[in-house]
Amino acid sequence: MTDNRVPPPLLAGERETLRAFLDYQRATLAMKCEGLTDEELRATSMPPSTLSLLGLVRHMAEVERTWFRKVVNAEDITLVYSDVDDYQVAYDASGATRADAFERWQAEVEHSRRIEREAESLDTVVHAARWDTDVSLRLVMVHVTLEYARHNGHADFLREGIDGTVGA
Repeated sequence: MTDNRVPPPLLAGERETLRAFLDYQRATLAMKCEGLTDEELRATSMPPSTLSLLGLVRHMAEVERTWFRKVVNAEDITLVYSDVDDYQVAYDASGATRADAFERWQAEVEHSRRIEREAESLDTVVHAARWDTDVSLRLVMVHVTLEYARHNGHADFLREGIDGTVGA
């Protein structure tokens, strides 16, 4: 694996730091998938789990879309892979390809970056309908970063099971 991730700054403002940590986690997921075939990316861990690297990429497209477009930007849109808000659909990568999954994921990441940049401040308050409460953009940034970090831990194990590659 080639590590092209940009490390977060050691001294920066809050918003720049949050952006950098989120981008670092995004880059980590991409790195975990580097150099693998579609078949390897669809490989599952161990029964009964159906978790795969490609499923994680698809899931993170849903996470980006939900938190930034649906919650922060209040867009009335369906999920990327389900028109009935079934978040589990994204995990089924049995017929998925790297090209499609990465294209959709990267498109959602770009929407997220734009929405965050255009927001007035981290104190911007939005309504999270699933939680039935108001939250700040700050909370959204932290929550999405944590989603990536948790799933990147899964990606570590998945990648090791595919070709023995560990680390980062």
